[in-house]
Amino acid sequence: MQSHETFRSSDISPSAPPRPRRNDAEAALVEHYPRLVRLAHLILPPAPGRHRRVLAAHAVVQKSLAGASPSLPGAAPGPTVPAQRGEPGPVFAWLRERVVSAALRAAARPGRSLGRMPLPAVLGLRLFPRAGGDDELALEAALATVPPEVRAAFALRVLEGLSSQSAALLLAAAGVSAPDEALRAAERLRSTFGADAESLLHGAEFDPCTVQARPTDLLRRRHRTRLAALVAAVLLSASAATLLTVGPEPPAPAPPATALAAASARAADPRLLLRAPAEQWSDTARVDLTQWPARGARAGDTALLTRALDAWVRGTGVRVTFTPGTPTAPPAAPARLLFAGPVDDFTVVLLHDGARIIRYAEPLTGRGAAVLELARADDADVTTGAAVSVSRTPLGARFLLAPWIDESAVRDLLRPDVPARRLAVSADGVTDPVPGASGDCSRVPALQVRSSTRIVEDHSFLLADLGELSPAHLTWSPAPGTGAPARQPREATSSAGLAAMARSACALPGLRGTGVRAVNRWEFARQTLPEQAGRATWTCIRVESWDGRGRVEVAWEGPDARSRPVRVPGPTPEDTAACSRFGQHLLAGTYWTAPSGARYYLAAGSRALTTVTARGPVSAAVRGQVLAVRTDATGQVRLTGTVPGSGELRGWGEEQREPGGSRRETGDARSGSSGETGHVRRGS
Repeated sequence: MQSHETFRSSDISPSAPPRPRRNDAEAALVEHYPRLVRLAHLILPPAPGRHRRVLAAHAVVQKSLAGASPSLPGAAPGPTVPAQRGEPGPVFAWLRERVVSAALRAAARPGRSLGRMPLPAVLGLRLFPRAGGDDELALEAALATVPPEVRAAFALRVLEGLSSQSAALLLAAAGVSAPDEALRAAERLRSTFGADAESLLHGAEFDPCTVQARPTDLLRRRHRTRLAALVAAVLLSASAATLLTVGPEPPAPAPPATALAAASARAADPRLLLRAPAEQWSDTARVDLTQWPARGARAGDTALLTRALDAWVRGTGVRVTFTPGTPTAPPAAPARLLFAGPVDDFTVVLLHDGARIIRYAEPLTGRGAAVLELARADDADVTTGAAVSVSRTPLGARFLLAPWIDESAVRDLLRPDVPARRLAVSADGVTDPVPGASGDCSRVPALQVRSSTRIVEDHSFLLADLGELSPAHLTWSPAPGTGAPARQPREATSSAGLAAMARSACALPGLRGTGVRAVNRWEFARQTLPEQAGRATWTCIRVESWDGRGRVEVAWEGPDARSRPVRVPGPTPEDTAACSRFGQHLLAGTYWTAPSGARYYLAAGSRALTTVTARGPVSAAVRGQVLAVRTDATGQVRLTGTVPGSGELRGWGEEQREPGGSRRETGDARSGSSGETGHVRRGS
């Protein structure tokens, strides 16, 4: 389910950064020294021991100055004031490439390279970074199992924040023969630790500049001193070398894995699984997955629960799948049991660890491999925590409903006037199969549920099955002028909401397997078309992911309810605030041909706009939120709008040139921040 940019080795033509003067290189090294040493430390292997690895990281960075050009006579020294935050510049890029190259060479032959490397001299002490927490230790253990080029790719992407293409170019320049494979492996490792990976790499466990000092073996050191004195008396000229290299370094102690082992043992113990009382959900201020009681005919089957926990903790003998952005690390504490019992042809166990839902399924016949599925569920609430998928068959998906769901039904989003069909539910809360969407978009089913009055949340809402453990919550925001005040998205179960969702329903199947938490349809403008051709609707579909990202697509819909939305071209970043409570202003435009054959340029903005101006192939200005100009022109029109108190708003998808010639995409008026077109696909 993961996606990743792929770069073939033949596509990469590395070009080394220009070689700087020695004064400039030294100034940049001093300024960025901790950052470079941390990078080298991550790439170097842990095998020689923590002490030697720390010293080797410092040696790699200090030796990177050797390739700099001699400074010109009388040249001024490099800058002594740190540069402004941002891209450090070509000198740092040159140093970084040399550090990565040297660390990779040393890691390829640790015994020979590190043994010959002139490490900084530290006599009588052993140095090592401070011990991190359980998560840092788990990441360190995971990094130790992958090749050096994967550690380098991981460090460049996560620690340095380089794009996939920039990291591939640097790895190729550093001598990695298959940078694309290293980046894919690094991305898999990154997905295991999710959004915490960057903060973990900045932790104490990976900081070779902030170290602890301990003495070496004092008795062994006395023997070494006597031996060194004897050798010095016999061979005085070699005494210095002897002091630095005599005897092997004591083996480094194994990482403190006691805490990890104890945590894993507790997490794998079925007796420690958390179980909520059956009626606790009805008398709590926290209505979410933590209030689900343990249900199912086999909730007390210790052998089944042991197999499920063992598969999760150790991952052996089981096929593992996960939705994008879901950490796959083993549990660090006992999880909560939600369900255990037979469903269709499988025995299913559902667990919740506070941030994820885990589904374990093994065939009832005993033949075939077990399956482990993980999905994010952090901050699930009364709606996004209302149902969890327990089974999928050709007939559809069965869901385990939350204990606060009183009514459930199935409706076809494409037929808003057809009443929902009541859905049967077992005593354990498992529904009958909910059919999936058809491939030709002739049917898009959704689950319509109503919460219990016992939690004072008596309302109905829609959930769409997008092939994941948790269905997506569907909401809408009505257009201005409909009598509805501007507020947060509302449930799409009213007649108007159902009619609105019918226009966007065919986009939902294209979101399958992308980690979707909620989808909101915002009708930000209505426009009367020229030549009495009816009214058009301008929409912004915002797709919220479980990891907090938001993707959007802006579209124009004609007056015919049977016509499909027409996508407005725009930017495609991975995340945006556009069309959310933090990006409430929007302006978009498109060309349109009237039934008479006349061509027009149309534009519309959200309710706060007071003026709309078009420049370029079309030149016009109006007061208000909508613009329509008859034209035979083609090409991109530059739109701007006025939002009182927020300044100028640029049109959706337009490029704004930054000082210095760079460009950025804009989509809202907060500070020219970029908008986005995400993965909501227009039906054909």
